[in-house]
Amino acid sequence: MKTVILFGASSAIAQSYVNHLNQQATQFNIICVSSSNIEHNDDKETYFHSDYSAQSLNELTQSLKSQQIELAQVIIFNGQLHNDQHMPEKKLEEINSDYFMQLLHSNTLVPLLCLQSIVPLLNHKTHCTITALSARVGSINDNKLGGWYTYRASKAALNMLFKTAAIELARRAKNTKLILFHPGTTDTQLSKPFQKNVPADKLFTPDFVAQQLFKFTYENPQLELNGEPAYLDWQGNTIKW
Repeated sequence: MKTVILFGASSAIAQSYVNHLNQQATQFNIICVSSSNIEHNDDKETYFHSDYSAQSLNELTQSLKSQQIELAQVIIFNGQLHNDQHMPEKKLEEINSDYFMQLLHSNTLVPLLCLQSIVPLLNHKTHCTITALSARVGSINDNKLGGWYTYRASKAALNMLFKTAAIELARRAKNTKLILFHPGTTDTQLSKPFQKNVPADKLFTPDFVAQQLFKFTYENPQLELNGEPAYLDWQGNTIKW
């Protein structure tokens, strides 16, 4: 049975993705990793509590290695946009070092550590996609509006790290593809403060995003094993770096 690992599994999109996987004809061994407690009544999923520390992720790695799983997909849903004290900046004066470091940790370092924890499970025989939720605002080329300094920087850094990792994995696990996915504005707590000016047809449900995510990251025939990560939006279109 093919295994799918979901980091940040308590997010709304992740939970919708679990439901979407369970509706497929193919049966998946679904491993959900989260720092939060998740209520679940389905024995099809395995839940692993992690604080994303090196020790915790190493325990996950060792557990998965002992199971000799057939890894097919990894998705990293971890991320943060704002907190109780800070929203995305509109001007330079609003930059705050604590907020900057918090988002860099959540949006950049944690996904990198999740990727690191998966590497021991990979080899040239592994046919797998590893996806992190990025954002269009992480594109340097696409930045026409400015603002959102911290969030932009954290996602741009994530993009660079995945581009670098793709070069390494081409040598170590040539059938593994890295993907950065922009889900669009999704109706979740993360986007609540920013939904007012979003057109109704551009505010997506978590279920819709989960469907698009599955469509474009699982056995997508257009994904090339070329040592480069794919940087895709919710329509499957390539975003310029």
